[in-house]
Amino acid sequence: MELSKMFVQNMAVLVTCAYIANLIYKYMIFRTSGLVKYISSVLLLIAGGWAAMLFGFPLLEGVILDMRLVPLLIAIFVYKRPPIVFLVGLGIGLTRFIFGWNEAAVAGFINLTLLGVAGALLNVWLRRKTWSFGRQVSIVIVLMNLLNCVNIFIFGVLPKDYYLSHILPYTLPTSIVLCGLFAFILRDFQKDQQRAVALEEANALLQKQAEELGKNKIILEERAKQLLLASQYKSEFLANMSHELRTPLNSIINLAQFISDSAEDTPSDEMARYGQLIYHSGEDLLKIISDILDLSKVEAGKLEIVNEAISLTEIPNWLGPYFELTAQRKHLEFDIRIGDGLPDTIHSDPQRVQQILRNLLANAFKFTEKGRVELSIYKAEEPQLKGEWVVFAVRDTGIGIPPEKHFTVFEAFQQADNQVAKKYGGTGLGLSISRDLSRLLGGFIRMESVEGEGSTFSLFLPLS
Repeated sequence: MELSKMFVQNMAVLVTCAYIANLIYKYMIFRTSGLVKYISSVLLLIAGGWAAMLFGFPLLEGVILDMRLVPLLIAIFVYKRPPIVFLVGLGIGLTRFIFGWNEAAVAGFINLTLLGVAGALLNVWLRRKTWSFGRQVSIVIVLMNLLNCVNIFIFGVLPKDYYLSHILPYTLPTSIVLCGLFAFILRDFQKDQQRAVALEEANALLQKQAEELGKNKIILEERAKQLLLASQYKSEFLANMSHELRTPLNSIINLAQFISDSAEDTPSDEMARYGQLIYHSGEDLLKIISDILDLSKVEAGKLEIVNEAISLTEIPNWLGPYFELTAQRKHLEFDIRIGDGLPDTIHSDPQRVQQILRNLLANAFKFTEKGRVELSIYKAEEPQLKGEWVVFAVRDTGIGIPPEKHFTVFEAFQQADNQVAKKYGGTGLGLSISRDLSRLLGGFIRMESVEGEGSTFSLFLPLS
């Protein structure tokens, strides 16, 4: 009876140790790395076996009866690696030598080492079964306690008759009951730990979702600002477009009415000049309408692209006569340069290439009051892109574009500056159409600009 009371007291010590170990793990080890937590848990189990021996019952000189088996039982259910289970048994066996080096200590070491081997084998066997926790616990507790008694009987220093008659009948059933009780206490500890982990993970998830909501709110606010800005740009565009359309229309209507009212009294040379004005106003109106139609076709994906041979030597003949007059009128230098190493022809859409270059040159002349405008044609290799490219670079010494406007000048309805648009006129669609056309031709447009110094717009087209 005294042995049963001793086992109960020893188990109380282990429960206390388990609670302390749980607190240590919860507040000191839990937030460390996975490897540190793993090693710490093994050391805590070995320390539990040592504590059981420390508060064990000294039966004879050198002989200690205790519940050192319990930490090994825990290892069987906690770890998925059998060598770790064996290591726990070996570690508890080695701690037996702390209490003296004698025959009983050697027997205790052999006993725990063999129990560690048996625990590792049970660990492998249980992971192949789908039994309930209660069934697994019952089988492991009974088998390990029986094996513990067999080891003590074989390797122990107690007289075998005395052990079988005076110790085994009390220690075996008490150990089985207490181990079962401790297993369910441990199970409750484990569930609390799992709930704490689940709660912490839920809090982390909620924190992450709150951060995502905050980011999404910022994105939505930014998009709302962009929509508001786009609406403002469209309003400005429509107001500017209304002015651009009315100007040539009013000229045509007023001149036509004047000619109709005073045709007989108007000299023929003056009549011819009025006709020229009507013709140019009609051209301006047609260009505005063509830009709007081209933009709508590109956005609808209905703009047809043809692939024909384009002679690079003919490009000066396309553009030179038209813009030379503009250069003379504004007292600007104008030059077209063709670099070395270019092929005679490239394959693209002649009409669209001419449209892009005219838009770029028209902008260059529009925003340049003094200095020069230059078109350079040369071959280039892009490190980020495969193949060779022909580059049409339009450089000017005009007003330039502020850095904050570099990303908006190519967008439809968004001109670099509304005040500039009012001063220089135009719909602001030229660059947007040119960018879209360059993409349809397999190329792109690159811009370099410094406010007050000028701009360079380069059209890149693939040579092959």
